[in-house]
Amino acid sequence: MGQVRDLLKKSGYSEKAMEYYEKEVNVGEIKNPDAYFSYTGPCGDTVEMYLKIASDVVKEAKFRAIGCAGSFASGSALTEMIKGKTLEQVEKIDEKDIVNYLGGLPAPKIHCACLTRKTLQKAIKQDREKR
Repeated sequence: MGQVRDLLKKSGYSEKAMEYYEKEVNVGEIKNPDAYFSYTGPCGDTVEMYLKIASDVVKEAKFRAIGCAGSFASGSALTEMIKGKTLEQVEKIDEKDIVNYLGGLPAPKIHCACLTRKTLQKAIKQDREKR
């Protein structure tokens, strides 16, 4: 991972973003999720969001992605940020919150935070429509 880490650092990724990418924080699938959505952004990256929700609180959150380190770091950050939060609190999170939580992303990768946020919003919307 040394060469990849050096490249990410030179590209402007924060230490936390690199760590989340390397450790694949919350990367995976939840069997029988309460909310799920898959979304492909204009950049071509795809994010799948899986949520377990009880009493309007996110109990568990995971994601899978086909994309760059920015999508993985943003997905990891967002899933960490929403655990234990109400859906109302979750819906107020924007891409700036994700970037700030990570301690920064390279400017060309800000759209990755937008992609993960949009996927989450669509998963929540779909869950609400089911209920």
